[in-house]
Amino acid sequence: MAKLIKPLVFVTALIPFAFLVLRILRNDLGPDPAEELAIETGEWTLRFLILTLTLSPLRRISNNIEFVRIRRMLGLYTFFYATLHFTVWLTFLLGFRWSDVLVEIIERPYITVGFSAYLILLALALTSPKLMVRKLGKNWKRLHRLVYVASILGVVHLLWILRLDIGPAVFYGTLVFLLLGYRLFYYIKARKRLFS
Repeated sequence: MAKLIKPLVFVTALIPFAFLVLRILRNDLGPDPAEELAIETGEWTLRFLILTLTLSPLRRISNNIEFVRIRRMLGLYTFFYATLHFTVWLTFLLGFRWSDVLVEIIERPYITVGFSAYLILLALALTSPKLMVRKLGKNWKRLHRLVYVASILGVVHLLWILRLDIGPAVFYGTLVFLLLGYRLFYYIKARKRLFS
């Protein structure tokens, strides 16, 4: 059964992408397809990011190593959906105007925040192979703690985009807050044990 978990997760994580492709082919993206694609890919990025963040707490609570074994894969899927989100923005909303990319990133705060989160996810994806884990040593853990920063930036980015209908951003923000709270609680508990 354990051998089937990774392939099952791999295929399941592609389902949202398959549905998006199907909606594109059926021309079923509403009156503003570009905006719908941007929101959908952005939300799926956040969903996978939050799911990835839940795996360590689940492993500690359940004492089941399988949660950690799929963490890297889900982290890479987070980057995959983030790249789709970035590509949608670059293609449909910016029209491949490369000269405007830097201007947009600097002048629009919500894009600055979103792009900062994307750069963090890029760094984490590039350093996810086992070879990079060995090369970076202790610095690998320090770098990968930035995933929490990326999750906060992602929520702020979504909140800025949605403006009026902030329900989804509040929901994701609450989940991130709870996960950060758990991480802080675990850290304080470990420190107390260390110095007691």
